[in-house]
Amino acid sequence: MWERNEFAAENEVDADGNPSGGEVRGVGLSIRWQNGPLGRPPVAPNGAFVDDVIEATRQRLEFYQKASNGKFACRENAIAITKLEEAAHWLYSRRMEREKREVQGLHKA
Repeated sequence: MWERNEFAAENEVDADGNPSGGEVRGVGLSIRWQNGPLGRPPVAPNGAFVDDVIEATRQRLEFYQKASNGKFACRENAIAITKLEEAAHWLYSRRMEREKREVQGLHKA
């Protein structure tokens, strides 16, 4: 039976214990996470965000649903797409709430 590929994850923190980057590596997988906050006004990102990985995964499942005239489309993929869209929605909602409080891009709760 096929098993999930193993991966190695390193999560980094800064001197204050705040998330500051890290990476994930595995077969066909290499992610370097954003190192530190973007600030206000924001600077260009230096790594991936969880939102990026969710969107890349959602896009890939959509591709499976449509490839070969839908030959690989299935209910399970459709449900997974919905759940990824929900995850993206909640991360966006959090970002907008933080933006209202003017703490988005900062290491503030």
